[in-house]
Amino acid sequence: MEALWKQASRLKEQVSRQGVFKPFGAAYGNSENAFTDESEVNLHQRLEKLYLSTRAAKHFQRDIVRGVEGYIVTGSKQVDIGNKLSDDSQKYGTGNTCTSGNTLSKASMYYGKARSLMEKERGNMLRAFGTQVAEPLRAMVMGAPLEDARHLAQRYDRMRQEAEAQAVEVSRRQNRVRESAPNGDVITKLEAAEYKLEELKSSMVGLGKEAVAAMAAVEAQQQRLTLQRLIAMLLISLALKVEAERAYHQRVLEILDHLEQEMVSERQKIEAPPTPSAENYMAQPPPSYDEVNGMFASSSVDDSVTSVDFFLGEALDSFKAESESELNLSAGDIVIVRKISTNGWAEGECKGKAGWFPHGYIERRERVLASKVPHIF
Repeated sequence: MEALWKQASRLKEQVSRQGVFKPFGAAYGNSENAFTDESEVNLHQRLEKLYLSTRAAKHFQRDIVRGVEGYIVTGSKQVDIGNKLSDDSQKYGTGNTCTSGNTLSKASMYYGKARSLMEKERGNMLRAFGTQVAEPLRAMVMGAPLEDARHLAQRYDRMRQEAEAQAVEVSRRQNRVRESAPNGDVITKLEAAEYKLEELKSSMVGLGKEAVAAMAAVEAQQQRLTLQRLIAMLLISLALKVEAERAYHQRVLEILDHLEQEMVSERQKIEAPPTPSAENYMAQPPPSYDEVNGMFASSSVDDSVTSVDFFLGEALDSFKAESESELNLSAGDIVIVRKISTNGWAEGECKGKAGWFPHGYIERRERVLASKVPHIF
């Protein structure tokens, strides 16, 4: 009996060295264990790899969620700062009382509106990160499929440990039968132990296949979902960033255009001579002018009219036509000047109409803003 207990102790030590009772997911090594069925060993190894793979994918998904959430928090603070700057700029634009002009207040207003649009696009991007990236991954990390598959794997591992312990018990009883005289009670207990071992093996294999199928499905879902969310995150970043920057730069161009217009207008007002009065021209009517469907009839032009190379002029003040041969002008209109009379009148075209107007009401321009070109014809 003492020899039997010594042999059982040696078997137990051997099983311990082989790592049979280690937690699932640990390295089992290449040592022999109580199972020699190659299919069962392959099943166990595959389940072990799936367990490690899904655990690593879970940690990766969790890291992505934490990173996106941190980015959203930081980005939200930046959006708040940008909106505050936008509000301050627009507040200055509406409340400025500078007596030397309103160019700066208009620029401040334009900048505030452009900044507000940009921050709105950035806010949309942060919300998209939350709804399209963080939430699906968080649901996968905390979802039932992963937990159910892990519970199956853990049940399989506990059953395998139980089967390995039962295999040691069977081996111990077999040795007792070989070393002792034939005894019906000992043989019956051996047969019962062997029957229990077979039942455990059968249940273990079935549970192992079920766990492998569940873990494989979870692994595939993890890989697919994580890849999709990473691509979505990249596309959202590119699309909204490009759209936000495009809108921002477009608005900046509009601001620069308005600023140039304001600066040119301010300079012209400073440098321009006193605004001419229409009364100075009333005593001298414009030269004879015939217009047929908007075309200038040069054959009827008075000798006092001089033809000049066409040039562009900008109206410094409004002029109201008093006859059909005269041309209405508004301050800032761009006119194509075609004729100049010696009595102070000029002939040209503006907004699709032609006629005479006081020459002193316009100032020659070498270039004009692109936004005003379509209004000439």
